[in-house]
Amino acid sequence: MVRLLLKLLSAALLLGLVAACQQQKTTQTLHLSGATMGTTWSVSLLPGAAEPDPVVLKKKLQQRLDQINRLMSTYDPDSEISRFNQLQSTDWFSISVETAEVIRLSQKISRLSGGAFDISVGPLVELWGFGARQRQAKTPSVEQIREQLARVGYTKLELRNNPPAIRKQVPLLQLDLSAVAKGYAVDQLALLLKQQGINNFLLEIGGEMQVVGRRGDGSPWRVAIEKPLEDSREVEKVFPLSGTAVATSGNYRNFYIEDGQRYVHTIDPASGQPIRHKLASVTVLDSTCARADALATALMVLGEERGRELVEQNRIAAYFLIHDNEAIIEYSSPAFLTFMKQVKQ
Repeated sequence: MVRLLLKLLSAALLLGLVAACQQQKTTQTLHLSGATMGTTWSVSLLPGAAEPDPVVLKKKLQQRLDQINRLMSTYDPDSEISRFNQLQSTDWFSISVETAEVIRLSQKISRLSGGAFDISVGPLVELWGFGARQRQAKTPSVEQIREQLARVGYTKLELRNNPPAIRKQVPLLQLDLSAVAKGYAVDQLALLLKQQGINNFLLEIGGEMQVVGRRGDGSPWRVAIEKPLEDSREVEKVFPLSGTAVATSGNYRNFYIEDGQRYVHTIDPASGQPIRHKLASVTVLDSTCARADALATALMVLGEERGRELVEQNRIAAYFLIHDNEAIIEYSSPAFLTFMKQVKQ
């Protein structure tokens, strides 16, 4: 299964279907769910003109997820990405159109964020004890960090469009698409649903969403943002949403404390160390979930100040929750506020 950098973080987005089942028209809503990428997927939908067979539709959705998993999973040794990671040469390596699309987007977000988003950061995540391997007894030394930094960096990867292929500038470079593949999978399932004539649905994979159309009563779907609490789950805010993808990244669940210092799972590719700012979680709205997914991770690395500059300069719809001693401060970017005004209740 695709390893999610955030998979130990309980989904920061909760399906906001409060009281939906009590509405007369929402009794026709169909709910499907399954497992993928180390997490779960689910969709709540209103059937189109030709009502789908739930068993057939679920099979189609699961098959598409399995196809993506076989290309991009770092847990499957035979996946496309795993075979590239095992290759210790700088030769061109042929890849699928799907993988090329995800890498192309990742490189764009890396450039936009000044390298805050980086799909080659996996070795540093492992070094700090947030990967598949058991955490080492002591925090990494300066020498260990420097050694891993030498094999990390989005500029060390080349992408060729036609025919699609990638190659390493350093033989030990490895890729992990988990911070964008989940969002890409959401987009692919949304496309499949639309091809089936379904235009009203709320689809999510591990908390990342596509919100399309309306609920059965004609109102927008409702999505809840979780409070950034370490030991409990509470709703911070509920937003009515339609016609957008939604992705959230946070640092309040996956961490450890050593010698009085708190180390979180989000690693800054520039320093090679866990971030230490006050930003607790970021929610991004975008036309595609893959882009929203990548941007949310990038903003978590940048923090509340640099992240705010990025979203305001690039008209990114983002909602921040920021630690301020014992309080939580909210920040909504201008693009986020504009979008929310456009969603009719």
